[in-house]
Amino acid sequence: MTANGKSRSKLFSLAAARGRRDRTPARYRPPAGLSVPIVTVLDGAGRILVEEQRAVVRYALQGAQIIFAAGTTGEWNRMDNSRRQLVARIAVEECRSAAAAGKTAEAWAGITAPTRAETLENLDHALEIAADAAVVAPLSIADVDDPVEFVTHDIGKTFERRGRTLPIYLYDNEDIAAAGKSPHLHTRDVKRMSQLPYVRGVKVTSGKAVLGNYTRAAAHFKKSGDFAIYPGNAYLIFDLFRPRAGLRGRLRSGWNRYLTNGALPHGVVAGASNLMPREWRRAWEVCLASDFALMDRYGAIMEEFRQAVESPDKGKKRTIACLKAGLKHLGVISSDAVADGTPKLEADERRVFIRRFNELRRRACITLEPEWLSHWAAPRPPTRRAALQDA
Repeated sequence: MTANGKSRSKLFSLAAARGRRDRTPARYRPPAGLSVPIVTVLDGAGRILVEEQRAVVRYALQGAQIIFAAGTTGEWNRMDNSRRQLVARIAVEECRSAAAAGKTAEAWAGITAPTRAETLENLDHALEIAADAAVVAPLSIADVDDPVEFVTHDIGKTFERRGRTLPIYLYDNEDIAAAGKSPHLHTRDVKRMSQLPYVRGVKVTSGKAVLGNYTRAAAHFKKSGDFAIYPGNAYLIFDLFRPRAGLRGRLRSGWNRYLTNGALPHGVVAGASNLMPREWRRAWEVCLASDFALMDRYGAIMEEFRQAVESPDKGKKRTIACLKAGLKHLGVISSDAVADGTPKLEADERRVFIRRFNELRRRACITLEPEWLSHWAAPRPPTRRAALQDA
């Protein structure tokens, strides 16, 4: 507390924000659509395979409208800052290259780290590489006790020192909350942070009830479209966008509207889109268009994938290992190693997953629109003449 009884977070809130408003991109609007939380490609020693990391981003870009690097699917909490920053840089570079070829996607840098100092170091790096946005999970930073103070004061001071800002997206995921922290951000805190000109949305990995807390409160955050909500539990979109028939269906639709206050997500963050970027982009589009026939077809394929990655051991979350095994099977990467601490696939688990993944892909070829099937053409090796010229 300060001498006059006001907390630092209040001193540095709206007054300081107004002073920074002229340096915030005025025309920026949160992008709608599919966000791919990209996996991090590692060798057996935990080193990033740079060219294969680029390949994963390029594969995802056939469907992604946002590439999100160094998030939970990217194993941010299993790596040091140098590796977090490297995958963010690769994402930015690949998105810039894609934009030059006419394929637009934003590159979002995950900046969360175990400590306040490391997180701010990652924010500096995101500014340096000109990321389109930064994503921070305040409840995952062990030495941050007040998320509002951190986002308002510490991030704000970094922007003041650098003389520019970039959009900040909050990240709420109880699976990565630091020990002793609340599992979710308080809605009142999100409301306060949303008044800052650089805070533009939140990614929420949770069930429908917690997501509903955000959507019901969204009307009090910013003007419509200026504060976006992206569910990290991507499978929810098939339920949220579907009107129901019959009395029971109407009751369920009414309950959904109550939970979300009639506000629908701005986009979706789908870990499974690492393997199926085009399918997930189309799934979002048909949900948004309320095309119920196609929603059923895409929803069935996505549910089949969800079941394929589930472990008989309910305490083992093997999604990341399955995503990497699938990418290796497709030929996008050569190593499906996971970071220390991430659940691995045993040999028999890998065989079962790949069998189910192949069955799913065959079914997708029959039931989904052919132009919305993901594909990968491995780069051709240089010809002998070209190789000699390079030498």
